[in-house]
Amino acid sequence: MDLALRPVHPSDIPVFFRQTNDPESMRVAAFVSPKSADWDEFAAHWARICEQYVVRTVLLDGDVVGSAAVYGDPGELEVTYWIDRAYWGKGVATAALRALVGEVTERPLHARAAADNAGSIRVLEKCGFVLTGHDRGFAHARGEEIDEVVLRLDA
Repeated sequence: MDLALRPVHPSDIPVFFRQTNDPESMRVAAFVSPKSADWDEFAAHWARICEQYVVRTVLLDGDVVGSAAVYGDPGELEVTYWIDRAYWGKGVATAALRALVGEVTERPLHARAAADNAGSIRVLEKCGFVLTGHDRGFAHARGEEIDEVVLRLDA
């Protein structure tokens, strides 16, 4: 597996749009933007975040398979990632997140996941994040409030 992170190119955005609008991926991730289905809003959002935060395209053997980012204010930085469903369970998310937290050395880093998203929680734990709490939030992809876990990486 030849995995790499690189800055986002404009040609990556349509791939991200397709990936994040996969119904099963949205259901599992749960916490997606209600604007993710609108191309113009999606593209504008990506243009903004790429200017403000550390946002990377995840490449596997040269193909765009997802994204990973660190965003937020200093001291409250949070990680997020999205991997194409075709690559779930193959170590891609873990490798991508490890590369990202290796690149961004500020600590602590925070993360959140739907409490029933065992795969994402496992990825975060493999990368050194520890459970620090529980919360509830409105999950747009599910149309209801759900339980979530809060994690933190200090080292």
